[in-house]
Amino acid sequence: MSQPKKKNQNLKKSKERDDHPKTDPASYEEKSEVIDHELAKRKGSWFLTSVAWVDFDDVCQIIRTHVFRKWDHWDQRRPLKPWLNKIISNQLKNILRNYYTNFARPCLNCPFNQSGGAGDEELCAFTATGNQDITCPLFAKWMKTKKHAYDVKVALPLDGKEYLVSRGSCPQSHFMNFEKAADKLKEELKKCINKRQYELFDLLYIQNISEEEVAVKMGYKSTETGRKAGYKQIKNTKKLLKEVVTRIIKEKDLF
Repeated sequence: MSQPKKKNQNLKKSKERDDHPKTDPASYEEKSEVIDHELAKRKGSWFLTSVAWVDFDDVCQIIRTHVFRKWDHWDQRRPLKPWLNKIISNQLKNILRNYYTNFARPCLNCPFNQSGGAGDEELCAFTATGNQDITCPLFAKWMKTKKHAYDVKVALPLDGKEYLVSRGSCPQSHFMNFEKAADKLKEELKKCINKRQYELFDLLYIQNISEEEVAVKMGYKSTETGRKAGYKQIKNTKKLLKEVVTRIIKEKDLF
């Protein structure tokens, strides 16, 4: 190839690059509608309704946070949706594992499980009683090692209802309105801590925002190497809140 011809081709390529400058990488915010749309498509397949305090909106927020953190891993020369749906699928599996399957009864996947569906008794073809009980070694191990964690994870929904409890040997029944008690606790807490501390309490324990997001909202910084922003402030405030709330519960009749 002659020099003049090669030179002309190089000039042409240079001009094309100038006419079509490289676009900036797409940000998470620019693609938020696509992310929300892909998450909405999964709503029908979310079946973990037994964990009342982790509904699908909570799951979506967990996944959005994960996608935001991994955004720089997306090769923007490739389509977004396949990469995004792979993350969504993996996160759904992880959330199910962390909140439920790690602690669920082994009977759910056992071939001897005879329970037909919701509302059926916990029937078993292996045990002499015909029920799922500790005569099965797998069930006995679950009762000993994981049942407590299961009871904590899979809690009953409050839904503003009153619940019947028994106080010691008292023959009378007492009702506890948890929502009313929580409101009283918040009012007492406001009297004991400053506005800034209550704001952190609200973000962490009422809005259930992660500590990283709280640090951003509160404007916390970090000067320590390897420490997250606001680590010390959040740690100290959480310790204070625990002490104050414990004192309020002991001294005040919240129920």
